[in-house]
Amino acid sequence: MDAIYTESSAAEHTSGVPFAQVSVELGHLYLEDLGPTDLDGFFARIAPWADRPRLASVAGLPTDRRQRVSTCLLLDDYSGYTDPTARPSPAAVLPELLAAAMRAGVPIDYLARESGLVQAPSGSLAELVEGLLVADPPFGADGSRPPVTETGWLTNGQRSPAVGTRQAMGGQIVWTPPVENAGYQHSVFLDVELWNGPEGKRQWSCAYLAAVWQLARLGVLRRRGRGVLAAESVDLDNLPDDWAALPAVLMVSRTPPPFCAYRTLSVMDARFLPVENAVRTILSQVAADPTAVRQAVRRAAREGITLPMEIIDRISYVLLGP
Repeated sequence: MDAIYTESSAAEHTSGVPFAQVSVELGHLYLEDLGPTDLDGFFARIAPWADRPRLASVAGLPTDRRQRVSTCLLLDDYSGYTDPTARPSPAAVLPELLAAAMRAGVPIDYLARESGLVQAPSGSLAELVEGLLVADPPFGADGSRPPVTETGWLTNGQRSPAVGTRQAMGGQIVWTPPVENAGYQHSVFLDVELWNGPEGKRQWSCAYLAAVWQLARLGVLRRRGRGVLAAESVDLDNLPDDWAALPAVLMVSRTPPPFCAYRTLSVMDARFLPVENAVRTILSQVAADPTAVRQAVRRAAREGITLPMEIIDRISYVLLGP
C-alpha cells in the first residue's frame, strides 16, 4: 500500500465550546483594592446589574425560554505589588470577597486571575493573541513605522509626523494633525501601548490583557483547534497562600452556566473608560479564529439570537460613576 501524506493542518478540527447567552463581568479589582475597599459598598453599586430581567433586556435575550447568564469577576494579580510578599493571599481575601458579594445579592459564578492570561499550562493567551494582531495601516502608509509586533504600539490611524525632520529630497516636515482611519467628520486618534520591556521580560499592558480577557469570555480563541481556557473547581475552604497555585479561572458556584458566552457585558467603575476604549481599538485589529466566530453565530441563531460577526459588536459596558 502506498503511503499517503497530508498537511497536518488539513486534518485539524476546530472544536466547539459550551456557551452561555451572556457573560456578565461584575467588577474588576486590583489586589491592592481588596484591603482598603469597602466590599459591601462595592457590590451594592453593582447589585442592580445582577437583576436577570434587566440583563435580558440589555443583552437582547429571548424571554420565552430559560436564560443562561454566567457571572464573573476579574482580579488583577499581574500589575502592582512589586514586592510579592506584600500581596494578600487568596486564603485571606477570597472568602471575604465572596461573602460580601453574597450579602449584596450579587451571584458570582467565576473568579479569574489576570496572571492566568499571561502564564497558563496550555500556553500564554497573551502571546497567542499577539499572533492574531492584524495592523490597520492608514492610507498612504510607507512602511516607515515599524510593525506592532516590534514596537508594542498599536494605533487606529496616522499619527502626527515629527516636526522639523526632513524628507528625502525635500524640505522640513510641518506639523499635521493625527487622523483616525475610520473617523466620522472628526477623529478620535488612539495610540495604544500593548507591552513594554525587553523580549523575554515583557510587561503586558492593562488594556491588552483586558482585550485578551474579552476574547476568552467570547470563546473565540483556539490553539491548534482546541479551546484555550477552561474553568476549574477549587476547594474554597482550603485555598492556597500563593495566587499562582490557583487556576486561571475558578468555578465558585455549584452548577454555573458556561464561562464563555455569545455576548459579554462588563459592569465596572468609570475610571476604566480609557482602558476599555483602548480595548476596543485592539479588538478591532484582532483576527480571531474564523471558524470559532461562525460557530457562535450559528449556535446563537438556533436559539433565536442574532449575533454579529464582528467581535467588537458582541461587547457591552455599564460604567458606574463615583
